Amino acid sequence: MQGWAKGPTSPVSHPCATCARTPSVETADQPRRDLRVIVIGAGMAGILSVIRLREIGLPDVTVYEKADRLGGTWRENRYPGVACDVPSHLYSYSFAPNPEWTHRFSPGPEIQEYLEAVAAEYDVERDVRYGEEVTDLLWDGVRWQLRTASGIADEADVVIAATGVLHHPSYPAIEGLGDFAGVTMHTARWDEGLSLADRRVGIIGTGSSAVQTVPTIVDEVSHLSLFQRTAQWVMPAENPAYTEDEKVAFRNDLGLLRSLHEEISEMFSDGFSNAVVDADSEGMRLIEATCLANLEDSVSDPDLRDRLRPDYRAGCKRLVVSPDFYEGIQRPNAELVTEPIDRIEPAGVRTADGRLHDLDVLVLATGFRVDRFLRPIEVVGVDGLTLDEAWRQRPSAYLSISTPGFPNLFMLNGPNGPVGNFSLIEVAEVQFDYIAQLLGLLCDGRAGSVCVTGAANEAFEEERTIQAGNTVWASGCNSWYLDDRGVPMAWPWNFQEYRNRLATPDLSHYLLAD
Repeated sequence: MQGWAKGPTSPVSHPCATCARTPSVETADQPRRDLRVIVIGAGMAGILSVIRLREIGLPDVTVYEKADRLGGTWRENRYPGVACDVPSHLYSYSFAPNPEWTHRFSPGPEIQEYLEAVAAEYDVERDVRYGEEVTDLLWDGVRWQLRTASGIADEADVVIAATGVLHHPSYPAIEGLGDFAGVTMHTARWDEGLSLADRRVGIIGTGSSAVQTVPTIVDEVSHLSLFQRTAQWVMPAENPAYTEDEKVAFRNDLGLLRSLHEEISEMFSDGFSNAVVDADSEGMRLIEATCLANLEDSVSDPDLRDRLRPDYRAGCKRLVVSPDFYEGIQRPNAELVTEPIDRIEPAGVRTADGRLHDLDVLVLATGFRVDRFLRPIEVVGVDGLTLDEAWRQRPSAYLSISTPGFPNLFMLNGPNGPVGNFSLIEVAEVQFDYIAQLLGLLCDGRAGSVCVTGAANEAFEEERTIQAGNTVWASGCNSWYLDDRGVPMAWPWNFQEYRNRLATPDLSHYLLAD
């Protein structure tokens, strides 16, 4: 990508300077301790971690990445039509604004290109070890001991888990799935060498990946069957291209780019993020009205319209954004199948009405196992506590960053974070600034390890659970946002509240060991 603009990351030059910005985290007159840091994952958050760690004076970093190249979600998801549902200029690092975005909502390959360009500019890859899947993390009382599947052993003072959420595909438990004689592939495991021309294609699922795939491939295939278990509200979103004049203006004025970033961020914070956390808000009613009008105005056939109309409130599931899904599903060669799937057979999909839907290709647009986070890594913390034991009931993390019993282990975009149609780049930047302040405690000798207390985590979780009941996600639907109790797992306040709470660590919520 040519012409993206490198900017300053922060006025902070080292961790202690970060700490000194607030009176609650005061620096001490101690010799500086140089920390060794391991980052797990070379996706969006891993790239950010390397750049920011160097900037705050911690260059001794090794990134372990299980794949053979960086990119994370955008490396894994290469299905036709893959795109971001957050505006391009918001889904950008604050220190690397990109004047070359082609559209308001960027296609996946363009995001991957952007991440690669940023990584190249900052020489991130010199610290990355590709093809090394971390299997074990053990806290020995002083440092983290790491092992990879290939047998590499390493150790570090601090581990930052930049493993993300959307990287373990979820496969449906449908009888006969392995019996299909044609090609079966998950959207996150797309075979880019496979031609769909004149083939009969079935797609299971109606989330973002399915909604993006349908209009992209429908004119190529001979017949498309979309197997819908649950109808999905679709938010209309025009996706205009940026003109060359606009891009020239962005190139010539980085201030214009940063202003645009802040403008979009404020719009999201004051608009959408406020709406979804208050099910009775005027903003939520406007979103619902917009989604309903999109359905009513876009789908002409009343029977199809009725089958596409959800029986739950808009926003209860993660909102799907698309300018052309309804157009695609109305193509003459497209069919919406609402009969439940009975089983998969060698020739195709058999539905509960007895009909066999003959297929050549079966696409599983069935999402991800969003409860994995660091797992399946075997993580062992204080007194032999494993992460599986700590998360036996459900994953949880104080401010989505840390879990009691696991010192000097920090997560970016961990459990209970702001994931509801927000920019995860922006979220990760807020989280890293918070983590940097905790790292300052280690660097200046005020602590040998930092670990959130059980009491702080329990109090946060109780507060979060109560507040979650006010969100639209709790209004009555089956969603990946919900845990085993039916409680939304996402951050239940607006994004500005997240920024506020992560501005300065409350050290009374942490155990600071020598």
